[in-house]
Amino acid sequence: MVATYASVPKKATNVSLAEGLLTEAKELGINISQAAEAGLAKAVSEARAARWQEENAEAIAYYNDYIEKNGLPLEAYRMF
Repeated sequence: MVATYASVPKKATNVSLAEGLLTEAKELGINISQAAEAGLAKAVSEARAARWQEENAEAIAYYNDYIEKNGLPLEAYRMF
């Protein structure tokens, strides 16, 4: 899930972009600031997820091993 920052204060910053990409985006009427913010929000979300997976790798491996050896808890009650 990508967080939304639409209603928070903004801070001006300088960003270097490929000239051709910037030209094409402007020709297509793309709001550069919104597109950059959306891309950055996605990158932050993905980095957080990767960090969480790294930090919890041991627990995930333990749980997967447990399920492999013992099956799913309450599996007898599954309807599918």
